[in-house]
Amino acid sequence: MRETTEALIAAYYEAFNAKDTGAMLALVSEDVAHHVNEGQVRTGRALFAEFCDHMSRSYDERLTEMVIFATPDGSRAAAEFMVNGTYLETDPGLPEANGQGYRLPGGAFFNVAEGKISRVTTYYNLADWVAQVS
Repeated sequence: MRETTEALIAAYYEAFNAKDTGAMLALVSEDVAHHVNEGQVRTGRALFAEFCDHMSRSYDERLTEMVIFATPDGSRAAAEFMVNGTYLETDPGLPEANGQGYRLPGGAFFNVAEGKISRVTTYYNLADWVAQVS
């Protein structure tokens, strides 16, 4: 089970790096709970898709230095990575975008049920990001 979950999370991030939102959506459950860093919990694949669309307009990101862990039963997982990005379009309430680059550590926690990701909780240091793009 651990290996299956680690492969699921790896496929999720491969789709992220390929900018293939459709492939990401195929890996999450219909009622996925998406806990956004510094934001509200969004429930459901449709809201997750909306978030992905917004992020792809505002940010061009590639995740590197990926390390994935899973519990022996495969029900929970975590990933640690480096976010390498470019700020493309101003996000409301954040500094103005003008193509600034940034690099910061991030991580995520997952629940997995019935072969799909049922929870994604993402963390990064917002103050570090703001300092880099300001």
